[in-house]
Amino acid sequence: MAAATHPSMESLNLPTVLHALADPIRLGLVRLLSDGEERAWGDLDAPIANSTLSYHLKVLRSAGITRTREEGKRCFVRLRNDDLEDRFPGLLTTTLTLASGSATGIAEVGLHSTKQ
Repeated sequence: MAAATHPSMESLNLPTVLHALADPIRLGLVRLLSDGEERAWGDLDAPIANSTLSYHLKVLRSAGITRTREEGKRCFVRLRNDDLEDRFPGLLTTTLTLASGSATGIAEVGLHSTKQ
């Protein structure tokens, strides 16, 4: 498995971040990770195939929204809250607040964590 690459904070750009957040599954993943906890990919219970989940996580990582850490054969993902807040102040908070009142997000797409 190739090591995951992450864009630097300086290279994050708003159109790429907004594109990544525009998908209901990815937005749901961001909401799930917004508690600051790191989660194993296996703990993300999504109503999609594992290959599709992997694709969505790659889009989030490539946009600079998440950071992936590999440990043996397991992968862990966490939200880059601090980096995003420094680069785009208030963007995540505002997006998640607005999305909670819309038809997109965790509940609507069936996303939740199996981690207790």
